[in-house]
Amino acid sequence: MEIYVGNLPWSVNDQDLADAFKEFGTVDRASVIVERPSGRSKGFGFVTMNDNDEASKAIDALNGSDMAGRPLKVNEARPKE
Repeated sequence: MEIYVGNLPWSVNDQDLADAFKEFGTVDRASVIVERPSGRSKGFGFVTMNDNDEASKAIDALNGSDMAGRPLKVNEARPKE
């Protein structure tokens, strides 16, 4: 399952994002989206977990949770339109 994670602190990197989800299961990939010219985080990212049950538990537990003073927005990613 592809998971959208929004309202990330600017300081979070790919490893930080993966670490936040690892307690719920195996993380296949975690990436914070960055602006190309500056390399600065756009404040959101995506996490891929193959086990849908683990992914659902992570979404339930982390949505609204605090990361460095910011409440995370976590849900199943929607396909690009």
